[in-house]
Amino acid sequence: MNKSQLIEALSQEINIPLREASPIADTILDTMVEALAAGDSIEIRGFGSFVVKEYDSYVGRNPKTGDSIKVPPKKLPFFKVGKELKEKVNTAED
Repeated sequence: MNKSQLIEALSQEINIPLREASPIADTILDTMVEALAAGDSIEIRGFGSFVVKEYDSYVGRNPKTGDSIKVPPKKLPFFKVGKELKEKVNTAED
């Protein structure tokens, strides 16, 4: 599913035009991005949680040259699947 399919599903589920569903989906996604960028976590019961993991800097190796390089510290979003979603995916028929 991509963003336009999500907007279409939202439109059909709550019976509103696509032009009204689009800003709703945009607001939800933008709010989630802003929360993660601010370092907050997001928890959606039955679906999962999004957290920002911080990684320290380390010395890596350039695979082409073999030279050592210092990789700067970074933050990356991480998704942990919820129990209900995991069960639903594992019991879904193909």
